[in-house]
Amino acid sequence: MEYISANPTGPFHIGHGRWAAMGSALANLLKFYGHDVYQEFYINDAGSQIQKLGRSLVIRVKQELGLDVDFPEDEIERKNYYPGDYLVPVAKKFIEDKKDELSSVGKDADKIDLQVYCDFAKEYEEKVQRDLLDNFRVKFDNFYSELTLHRSGKVDECVQKLRDSGKIYEKEGAVWFKSSDYGDDQDRVIKKADGSNTYLTADIAYHVDKLERGFDRMINIWGADHHGYVARVKASIEALGYNPNKLEVLLGQLVNLVINGNEVRMGKRKNMVTLEDLIDEVGVDATRFWMAMRNIDTTLDFDIELAKTNSDENPVFYVQYAHARACSIIRNATNDRVDTESGKTIPAVISKDDFEKLTSNFDKNLMSLTMKEARKLILKLEEFKSLIVSSSQTRQVYTICRYVQELASEFHSFYNSTRVITDDVELTKARLALVWAFKTVLSNALDILAVSAPERM
Repeated sequence: MEYISANPTGPFHIGHGRWAAMGSALANLLKFYGHDVYQEFYINDAGSQIQKLGRSLVIRVKQELGLDVDFPEDEIERKNYYPGDYLVPVAKKFIEDKKDELSSVGKDADKIDLQVYCDFAKEYEEKVQRDLLDNFRVKFDNFYSELTLHRSGKVDECVQKLRDSGKIYEKEGAVWFKSSDYGDDQDRVIKKADGSNTYLTADIAYHVDKLERGFDRMINIWGADHHGYVARVKASIEALGYNPNKLEVLLGQLVNLVINGNEVRMGKRKNMVTLEDLIDEVGVDATRFWMAMRNIDTTLDFDIELAKTNSDENPVFYVQYAHARACSIIRNATNDRVDTESGKTIPAVISKDDFEKLTSNFDKNLMSLTMKEARKLILKLEEFKSLIVSSSQTRQVYTICRYVQELASEFHSFYNSTRVITDDVELTKARLALVWAFKTVLSNALDILAVSAPERM
């Protein structure tokens, strides 16, 4: 699985957060189903955007040194820079780490090679991104650098293979790939007239590299604006002798962040609301749950005020509270307690050892439950198995979010209508078995979403 794969040129925006939440949850789901899943982040660190990042850092460093410089006001020229304030702390760190180099050139920061700025800013932003991913519970097995792909010669090898097989031709000084022979709506340039490669060229080599590493299926998550890109990548895979159906691309819509009823727009070229800002505001659990709870091909309206509330209207709170409530019932049944008036210890309704025996054979205890609410909850629990199968096969994780909300609703109904701990020991055991089964299934489902299952709230 390959997802997010953002340029290392700035903080993650909210759209990256959706791919992070959905991609990692899908990986967890596929692992739970039984697949061997390898997660990879493809670092786009070989294009002109890195030079743009370096030039932007030069300006920020000069500003920190007290020089009266700024980004171009002309809109066209300004597109060659990243004028976001997020580079200010990078500039401060650069001045701190490169004080010897700067002292030798005075305030003439331009005398330091641009590549030094590029490498420093890229490394800094990559660390920021990785630290945020760790905090967001997204664990990649590998971060694959596009730059290493070029340096390995694999990009040129793919171009040569296409040339040897007669799949490319030259026109108007550029090199074209005959992708229309494989279902694409037109041929595509893979080498520009100035000799530089297009984005497609490296992507061809990258996907071939994944196949050569032995992966029998590649699942990519791309934004919907990359819809036309799918056919040309599949065409290149087929032209190089591989099965194009080994590539699956999930196309997703982005996120509308709503604050106090107003939509907040995002972008690296201006002040932005970043994924980190959102996590700081509503927390990791709420961010992950909200990002995953709509189908990937549906635009998501993320209501930040609702996501912060501790009420039944907030789906993640509603679900987590159900888990905490189940844990509370089990604690009350299995823990000794002290009578506040007499000070005497009142033994637990069921010992912890007996409770463990009960949960190891819980379905036997469920046999005596016939009330309507218990049966509805049991049937909803039973759906989990078929849900895992269907969701894995259709690559959908929003179904898990929907399921845990429905499951929590059934449990809350059961709790409100049924006294679990009663004077009837056998009935109590049966109802405790159901509570334990609910807690176990809900915990497993939340674990797939990488959302915590609190024991107290």
